[in-house]
Amino acid sequence: MEQIIQQHSVRVRSELRKLVVPIFIETLLIMMLGAMDTIMLSQYSDESVAAVGVVNQIVMFAFLVFEVINIGTSVLCSQYLGAGLRNKMVQVVGVSLLLNLAVGLVISAILYFGAPTLLGWMGLRPELLKYGVGYMEIVGAFAFFQALSLTVSASLRSANKAVYPMLVTVLVNVMNIIGNYMLIFGKFGMPELGAEGAAISTAFSRGVSMVVLFVILFRKHIPRFPRAYFRPFPWVELKNLLKVGLPSAGENMSYSFSQVVITYFINILGNDALATRTYTVNTTMFVYLFAIAMAQGGAICIGHLVGRKKIHAAYLLGKYVMRLSILVSLALSCVWAISGHAIFDWLTDNEEIIRLGVTVLVVDVIVEIGRAVNIYATNALRSAGDVNYPFYVGLVVQWTVSVGLSYFFGICLGWGLVGMWCAFLLDENIRAFIFVKRWNSLKWAKKGFVK
Repeated sequence: MEQIIQQHSVRVRSELRKLVVPIFIETLLIMMLGAMDTIMLSQYSDESVAAVGVVNQIVMFAFLVFEVINIGTSVLCSQYLGAGLRNKMVQVVGVSLLLNLAVGLVISAILYFGAPTLLGWMGLRPELLKYGVGYMEIVGAFAFFQALSLTVSASLRSANKAVYPMLVTVLVNVMNIIGNYMLIFGKFGMPELGAEGAAISTAFSRGVSMVVLFVILFRKHIPRFPRAYFRPFPWVELKNLLKVGLPSAGENMSYSFSQVVITYFINILGNDALATRTYTVNTTMFVYLFAIAMAQGGAICIGHLVGRKKIHAAYLLGKYVMRLSILVSLALSCVWAISGHAIFDWLTDNEEIIRLGVTVLVVDVIVEIGRAVNIYATNALRSAGDVNYPFYVGLVVQWTVSVGLSYFFGICLGWGLVGMWCAFLLDENIRAFIFVKRWNSLKWAKKGFVK
């Protein structure tokens, strides 16, 4: 019996590795897609970097609306494929694409027509507004590209076909870097457009990504969506999508909106603090990249195991993912802290930004321990069907600790950006402690969707 369990564990970890490697590369390249705008604009002006940083807070918050459907797609497809229910998986993907198309078009309209108003609410100063509005109108108008791409990618990953979204993201990044170089700085006969040039390049790259992903979906995963599967309309699958997606996306939206509010606080501190925050966020995200890849790959494997009713195996896999994520994130965050001066010297020559950034990276070492646990735990609990618990915990702790203490430490006590990072430290680690207790309790074991 022990030998059988050991062989099963080896198979599961092998499946995990096959998912994690392409997800890691894809996530790295997706992060690079946004980071390249920041890095290349840093050679244009610090003001454009600060403005685009605020815009991306709003755009990424809007993109989280798509996660209502995409998280549900990933969880349901993983469990249905684990249980051998392919027809129900096809229904889920079809309903997801239809809903995200409709929602994506609405979000695109809001971001395009509401750009000046939304950035005005964020308190963006006139010298930054000229960069921000143009960037937001262009990126926002084509947000529906991202809505459909995310849905297709989620369905491919759940079927252990993560390599295809990775390859598409490689193509998109190459296109975006070339487009940025041409349109930000006016190379190869193109006009010098600055922030608007970065937006055009990003939007075009996302459009190409969407088209290629659909070609792969039809050729490698779901050749067609039979009408018989959708007559009558599968309301049960729509209900399940929303049952998973609403609280799951709600937790993400709560976090993102809390960051929007905190960005407003940082804006009060001045342009240097705002630019430092943008640079820091776009560099530290590479620290927790491995944790994201492990969590997403682990969530798919856990979903498969829950679909097969192998609860103990799912529990052990979750513990393995958590330990490895913490170890790698801690090691990388220490490297980043030691390299702080080199990183910020490369990005800017503003001494105040460099001083702030180096200090923040030291505090961030402890932040990343809690963040690694939270990334793993929220994905693992959702994949098992325990979708409400992460939402409730996130809603309470993020707003009382992260937002409340950011204002108290940063504004009231005058600790500035470093004080706000101390609030992030407390928020991430308090939530991490709560989530570890939840996973160990096994209360998630009876919340799956395959009966």
